[in-house]
Amino acid sequence: MEEYLTGKVLYGNDFNFEQIQQWYQDEKEGYADLGSKNPDEYSYSYHHLNKLHGFNYIGSNKLEHVLGIGSAWGHEFYPIIDRMTNLHIIEPSDHLKSSQIQHLTPIYTKPTTEGVIHYPDQYFDLVTCFSTLHHIPNVSFVLQELHRVTKSGGYILLREPIISMGDWRYSRKGLTKHERGIPLELFRTWLRQLHVEIVNETLYSCMTPFFERFLRKIFKKNRPIISHKSYVLFDKWLSRTFSWNLRYHATKKLERIAPSGVFYVLRKK
Repeated sequence: MEEYLTGKVLYGNDFNFEQIQQWYQDEKEGYADLGSKNPDEYSYSYHHLNKLHGFNYIGSNKLEHVLGIGSAWGHEFYPIIDRMTNLHIIEPSDHLKSSQIQHLTPIYTKPTTEGVIHYPDQYFDLVTCFSTLHHIPNVSFVLQELHRVTKSGGYILLREPIISMGDWRYSRKGLTKHERGIPLELFRTWLRQLHVEIVNETLYSCMTPFFERFLRKIFKKNRPIISHKSYVLFDKWLSRTFSWNLRYHATKKLERIAPSGVFYVLRKK
């Protein structure tokens, strides 16, 4: 296990089918069970983050077919939904589904245990995968599938943690059983192996939990700071400034002063 905590190898990426199958069952309702089952009590906080680091880079063309991986109720698509014609969502949970998202009726399917995406080659104009890959064991294979179903000239947007998120051998408050971040250098290696142009790579979320706790004590408000555009802009600068201090598995407080996530905009060649 120590090898995985170095960030040189991703835990779960080399699992066999039986191990992947058990992982899938453990994670299927993991996010929903953390308290996200009621859409009336759920507030999506990442619109400014998604727009600044992602949607602003994909142009203004119409999007006939869009795929969301682990997109739940589909809130992430609100900023671009007026450009979309068809929305497909691959979502494991039975609780996180919308019958209607503004003018669209989303088509939901379940993920396959092995990670195969049952859509034709070059089908989607846009694929989003926001904070979902780190819940999946065989990440490198799923990346290849995302690439396969994307049209030439189409876009893939990825947003994922790049730190260990703690030692997953033990229970961690607020996290599912298996989730762990994807080491940045491994991410970069896998993307180099795909036929894509990296339109944007942005590191983000430097000390965000610390600022969140600090501001809540002062202002007594529960609205996440990531939902404020001014904070997203400040965080972009801060994350770039302290990118040199990034460690996959930080064990000292000073090592935690570093970005904890990456946002990719990829264009398939």
